Amino acid sequence: MTDPQADAQADAQADPQTDPPGPDPLDTALRLVRAQATLVKRFDAGLSGLHGVSLSDFTMLLRLSEAPGGRMRRVDLAEALGLTASGVTRGLAPLERIGLVTREAAPRDARVAYAALTPTGRERLSEMLTTARQIATDVFTPTQWPPNDLTTLATLLTPLTGPRR
Repeated sequence: MTDPQADAQADAQADPQTDPPGPDPLDTALRLVRAQATLVKRFDAGLSGLHGVSLSDFTMLLRLSEAPGGRMRRVDLAEALGLTASGVTRGLAPLERIGLVTREAAPRDARVAYAALTPTGRERLSEMLTTARQIATDVFTPTQWPPNDLTTLATLLTPLTGPRR
């Protein structure tokens, strides 16, 4: 229950020149940044502990698995992940070394390079998905996050992130 007298005092102390009405956009943005950092730590710990990959590695593999034939041009993968082409190349190198991804040249243009999920990569990704789903379930426990709240959160994040995948 709110105290009308305290609310009136707070309104009187607010400076309309420096305090925007309603929620503070900077505070909201910083809360999202902290939430993202917390999620990354949880996913990194679970995925690296069980599978030896980071959340970043997992998202690259997942994106490749969703592409036709399990392969994408590196530049398209970079765009899909919001990374630079060199960032994708650096990220794919260790995945190539452990046999989860392979580099393929385009048959018609040797300048174009594809990243392709290997059969081992598909198998390991399936195992990683089980772990990632469990981590997400642990983070968004039904007692703290009723399904309607999760739907609302996903809807509210869509303008920032675009539609699902």
